[in-house]
Amino acid sequence: MTEGLEARVAGLKKLTWLRVDRREFTRALRTTVAAMASFLVARWFGMPESYWATVSTLIVMQSTVGAAWTVSKDRLAGTALGAAAGGVLATHADENVALFGVGLFALGVLCAFLRVRRSAYRYAGITLAIVMLIVRTQPAWIIAFHRFIEISIGIAIGLIVTALWPE
Repeated sequence: MTEGLEARVAGLKKLTWLRVDRREFTRALRTTVAAMASFLVARWFGMPESYWATVSTLIVMQSTVGAAWTVSKDRLAGTALGAAAGGVLATHADENVALFGVGLFALGVLCAFLRVRRSAYRYAGITLAIVMLIVRTQPAWIIAFHRFIEISIGIAIGLIVTALWPE
């Protein structure tokens, strides 16, 4: 009888990797719902690169509203600064790496002056690079505006889901 019990216990131990903690399952579900919702909302608004909304939602999704809010403020501030700088600079110079460098440095100084967190500068730099260094089929200011709207949608959906469906 002991051998049969040991065999069953050994069999169950082999299957324990199949079990998923309920909290992790819920986290995966709410992240998936939020990511899909942000993509669909961005598409509904006619955004050409709706995946940026999804990426933003994935960045924002945190365990608490407070943590999500901190990430969201930095991402929104940085994206706004980078989009504004990129829209202005790229309008006057197509794919100019030297001007990109000047703009990136200026954003770093501006972020320090405004006393925003380093992550805001990181997001500003990423947005500046996307707006200035991509091959564009539209004017730079349109690309910058779309980028800001797409990121804003992702942040809003991430915050809404985090607030309405806490972990």
